[in-house]
Amino acid sequence: MKILLTGSSGWLGRHLAPLLDARGDDVVGLDIGPGAHTRVIGSVADRGLVDRLFDAHGFEAVLHAGALHKPDIARYPVQAFVDVNVTGTLALLEAAARTGASRFVFTSTTSLMISTAIREGQGGEAAWLDESLSPLLPRNIYGVTKRAAEELCRLFHDERGLPVLILRTGRFFPEDDDTHRALSGENMKANELLHRRLTAEDAAAAHVAALDRAPGIGFGTYILSAPTPFARSDAGELKRDARAVIARLFPDAEYLYARAGWALPETIDRVYDAGLAERELGFRCATDFAGVLAALRTGAALPFAHDADYVSPKEQVGT
Repeated sequence: MKILLTGSSGWLGRHLAPLLDARGDDVVGLDIGPGAHTRVIGSVADRGLVDRLFDAHGFEAVLHAGALHKPDIARYPVQAFVDVNVTGTLALLEAAARTGASRFVFTSTTSLMISTAIREGQGGEAAWLDESLSPLLPRNIYGVTKRAAEELCRLFHDERGLPVLILRTGRFFPEDDDTHRALSGENMKANELLHRRLTAEDAAAAHVAALDRAPGIGFGTYILSAPTPFARSDAGELKRDARAVIARLFPDAEYLYARAGWALPETIDRVYDAGLAERELGFRCATDFAGVLAALRTGAALPFAHDADYVSPKEQVGT
């Protein structure tokens, strides 16, 4: 299959491109920064470039993973988010529909589901988040522009018949959190696999699954996160005493964490439910919290990447 992959130099792109190559797909990587899997340097906001690429290659599919992200809020003006995340997505959708592409997979974010109330942990229980959450009240320009791009995707499916799947990914970045530093990066990532994180490898595999399922589904929106061990009935206790819930499910977690010098979460304010992706895409993340504990028991390498010094390729070259 001839595929345009945007964001090919980024963290997701560098995991996704090899999977596509291994399948025998013909992948053209587009990114503003150079990378091993990037054939074209440029921006999705450059409509002329986008049109030329589609006319030259006749792409059958688009995997649109390129974007400005939440940490970029500190580095870029609001207009840049609109240009890249909204106008860039529109240029790709229009080109895909015009040239008869058979599928379009859009990398979105669970961040757009987090209102100020959820972010502040208001209420007496953890928010249980699945695709039925409404209304969506994103709290920053990143979430607002990704939400707008999602609506463009829906519109192009409804009006032009373009098969589009939207993947709202949980956290999979390798660097430290840019706002929370109370725990080490490894400790925080391990905790998040309980309720809001997945590995880059799993995120990439999910995109391949969506690519294959898109024509048959037509349109769909899916949360991607490691399968949570919690049930909806745990929501109240997760907010009050998350360690007690974890202890019931994983009796040796406290010991293993103490041996590693880590801390379990005292409270959990949200849980992403990725069940719909499993039911409709046939995809389930391979790495979960149990995998972290297995590594801690045996001294094996942790099953996720952590790189406190990671810098996005776009920041290495400027924009």
